[in-house]
Amino acid sequence: MRTAPLAALVGAGFAAAIAGAHGGLPAAGIWTAAGILALLAAVLVQRLGDAPGEGWRALGAPLAFGATLLASWELLVVGLGVPMVLLPAPSAIAVRMAASAHLLWQDFAQTFLKAVLAGYVIGGAAGFAMALLADRVPFLRRGLLPLGNLVASLPVVGIAPIMVMWFGFDWQSKAAVVVAMTFFPMLVNTVAGLAAAGALERDLMRSYAASHRQTLWLLRLPAALPFIFTALKVNAPLALIGAIVAEFFGSPTTGMGFRITTEAARLALDMVWAEIVVAAVAGSAFYGLVALAERAATFWHPSVRN
Repeated sequence: MRTAPLAALVGAGFAAAIAGAHGGLPAAGIWTAAGILALLAAVLVQRLGDAPGEGWRALGAPLAFGATLLASWELLVVGLGVPMVLLPAPSAIAVRMAASAHLLWQDFAQTFLKAVLAGYVIGGAAGFAMALLADRVPFLRRGLLPLGNLVASLPVVGIAPIMVMWFGFDWQSKAAVVVAMTFFPMLVNTVAGLAAAGALERDLMRSYAASHRQTLWLLRLPAALPFIFTALKVNAPLALIGAIVAEFFGSPTTGMGFRITTEAARLALDMVWAEIVVAAVAGSAFYGLVALAERAATFWHPSVRN
């Protein structure tokens, strides 16, 4: 069977099985339908993954896998009568998201647009600037890198209450937590990237009588770009996680972390999952934007060309 008819068969099968689950299909029929459809979906995902393609075509396999996961989730939760306090169905989460769109937007703006973006920019810029300084001053490099490893290992639950006491309950304390979490990954990666330029290239720049600034701008920073973007990609989800966890320890009446804790205490798990969906989409989109910027800035690098 070709890929398109197989995809139509899988989609129609899941739609019929979910409709049957809502209509009271027996548990044995649900397990049988889920098993057969999962096997067909696995074949579909494998075909889409093996098919050549770039750009949007390359998204076929992950989109098919994600749709299969959501459909299986809906089928099993509804068909087996799983209580909402354990695991709500995707349809219930979608209904809750539509009904609480204004609250979700307020929480997104408070956590992501204020705390995450501010802390991400400040932490990344400070780490990059400190790496340039450490590259010029050897004793700073020897002292900061071990300290960076130490601070990077500190748990968020340990520094978040301290930042709340220092900077208050609003988004500034969450941004401070994000700064602390993103500073040292950028510092360590940038220092390593600045040392990545080959000895032959550095000797060539010296033979041209290039100054330190010219060597840095024309050779060492371009060589360090893959390392810098690695830090930016690592920091993208890390910043969101840090801001949300920091909100568990004190925040105003908005924010993703605040909403998760309050709604979980009320056993409103559909709202908790709605916040999780918003956080996952925002984090994935943020990472994707950084990855696109990396492809545009490092188009010459072998990892991008290949």
